[in-house]
Amino acid sequence: MSDSAYRVETTSRLAQWRIDNLASCAYRKSDPFKIGKWNWHLAVEKNRMLSIKLYPEISNLTRDNPPIASFVIRLVCSTGDRSALIHPEIKDKQLKNNDDFVWAIEVPLTGKFIIDVEFLDLKTASPHGGEPCSIWAEGLTQKQSNATAIAALGRMLSESIHTDIVINASDGSIGTHRAVLAARSPVFHSMFSHDLKEKELSTINISDMSIEACRAFLNYIYGNIQSEDFLTHRLALLQAADKYDVSDLKVACHESLLEDIDTKNVLERLQNASLYQLPELKTSCMRYLVKFGKMFDIRDDFSSFLQCADRELIAEIFQEILSVWKGF
Repeated sequence: MSDSAYRVETTSRLAQWRIDNLASCAYRKSDPFKIGKWNWHLAVEKNRMLSIKLYPEISNLTRDNPPIASFVIRLVCSTGDRSALIHPEIKDKQLKNNDDFVWAIEVPLTGKFIIDVEFLDLKTASPHGGEPCSIWAEGLTQKQSNATAIAALGRMLSESIHTDIVINASDGSIGTHRAVLAARSPVFHSMFSHDLKEKELSTINISDMSIEACRAFLNYIYGNIQSEDFLTHRLALLQAADKYDVSDLKVACHESLLEDIDTKNVLERLQNASLYQLPELKTSCMRYLVKFGKMFDIRDDFSSFLQCADRELIAEIFQEILSVWKGF
């Protein structure tokens, strides 16, 4: 049996194990695969019924910080109409060993199938007690510095301390500081270094952003953004980061958008990846759609997308489809 029979394909939160052949009485355990902080295994056992197990690899990390997982697991027929058996969503289940999650399936199965696991969240117990913490919220939280200087910058914006320029969004205005804007953005720096109307009138018009998205953009520039605001306005922040050349914000948006691709947002993210030249996001979206077969789950939306998408992007998608088909 080839090594590929044990390999699990993954994206940031999705794992798929393709089973091409399973004897009438058999046990098979996958190679380890990385999701979040942990290495994981899938296992299948076929006797009178089929049993599927998902569990983290035994390690010091698993023993000290066992994952508390929320996920959806499906069994997908890999041929024909790709019909699926779907287990009810698992919510905040602590997994330590191979007996913590077992899915027993009584429906007889033959031929090829895919075990598809979509991780909705992974948490660990808080070292200080209280509610468990999502590992996917830690990155942004750690970036929020508690240093006095950063807190003071945030107060300068929120309390309008000695503001000297006004930003007009589509539905409101915010007072801000040209020195801070110029330090964080080459585009703003250029505006204030030349005799442009923004310098003369002490106003900047950003009519393509709502006041809430604009406030999130400024809060990021001042080092005072909250994780919920960042997640809510990621696409608007990406647009602003590209327009005003705030490179670290563009990187932060790119990394965040890579983390939670799903069928509801993959087409929008693919379009934005193409528009803002984010090759890693584009590749991840196309792999999710094509290699992981999710384009079959959103046939109508995918068809509509192809009718209006950029020609070069369509060509790349079909190249990806041809590449995957050659591999079968």
